[in-house]
Amino acid sequence: MIIGFDAKRAFFNRSGLGSYSRNLLTSFFRFYPENKYILYSPREKNRIAFSDQGKYILRTPEKAMHKTFPSLWRTKGISRQIIDDSPDIYHGLSSELPVSIKSNKIKTIVTVHDLIYMRYPGLYKAIDRNIYFRKTKHACNNADHIIAISEQTKTDIVNYTGTDPKKISVIYQDCHPSFYEIPNEVTKEELQSKYSLPVQYLLYVGTIEERKNLLSIIKALEINGPDIPLVVVGKKTSYYKKVSSYIRRNNIKNIIVLDTLNNEDLPGIYHMSVCFIYPSVFEGFGIPIIEALVSGVPVITSKGSCFREAGGPGSVYIDPYKPEELSKAIFSIISDKNRSDQMISTGREYAQKFRAEVIAEQYINLYRSVIE
Repeated sequence: MIIGFDAKRAFFNRSGLGSYSRNLLTSFFRFYPENKYILYSPREKNRIAFSDQGKYILRTPEKAMHKTFPSLWRTKGISRQIIDDSPDIYHGLSSELPVSIKSNKIKTIVTVHDLIYMRYPGLYKAIDRNIYFRKTKHACNNADHIIAISEQTKTDIVNYTGTDPKKISVIYQDCHPSFYEIPNEVTKEELQSKYSLPVQYLLYVGTIEERKNLLSIIKALEINGPDIPLVVVGKKTSYYKKVSSYIRRNNIKNIIVLDTLNNEDLPGIYHMSVCFIYPSVFEGFGIPIIEALVSGVPVITSKGSCFREAGGPGSVYIDPYKPEELSKAIFSIISDKNRSDQMISTGREYAQKFRAEVIAEQYINLYRSVIE
């Protein structure tokens, strides 16, 4: 097969959609090297380097106007190059397809990650919501098939865009193979020294924004939490001011915030934690939950949304708006080693369904069915 991809996120986003795109593409290069892969990027400079260079063909804007206005190329100008390359299928990896893609008669698939901006409009600017929805609606209308990253996202696509559910397949995300590797003692000591980490700590990973609800963890630890530090890994947004203000006012100690972290260090930081806490209000999927399960860490996350899809039968689910409930869950896991060990064992077993080779096979089979 010849498969084309919108690779903007893979080359220019270091987390989230970027991680999803890079992990998926790397899986294809590894497990299905017989295919030809064409990656379309709005520019060539300052790209995130792939370890698999040489296993794909790179396409960037050719005309001067499109080099100057790469967003215009990505929505319109790219179509000409796709026609010239004539792939068997073109996959938009981040809820977008070129505007004239339908007229090209090339089979298309689009991945839709979430419609959070529709569920929680107050968290987004009106102009951003409008742009996001128009792009997603266009992609859903024009794609030959749609991939949702969870059953929750599939439901939202149907409800908000009116798409026929038969046109949508759910394929979960994988996580990077490095999370399956257990760090040795030397690596652990190096990470502890590099980031000033304590021997034991609770862990939160995710953008520090209101929807992900870091403040609930802080309040839960304040109520009756164990005397174990909380390590927070994530990019700060304006919401962080609210969190830091609360910490200062209440003189809360043992909160370590790492907003600059090398990606290659993240798996080790997961492995060394004693419990992963993710009280997000809503997600399209929640890849940090999978990363924690794979790393052998007990998980506490929220009820509802897609969280049970990601966390499986071994995780603990709480009301994200009730810090007292979260506090009890944390204490019960930290104080009961048998329960913690059972959660780790069940979580690792459940996470096998998210292995890269499993996910890649599901995509390849879908590509073949759409082409046929």
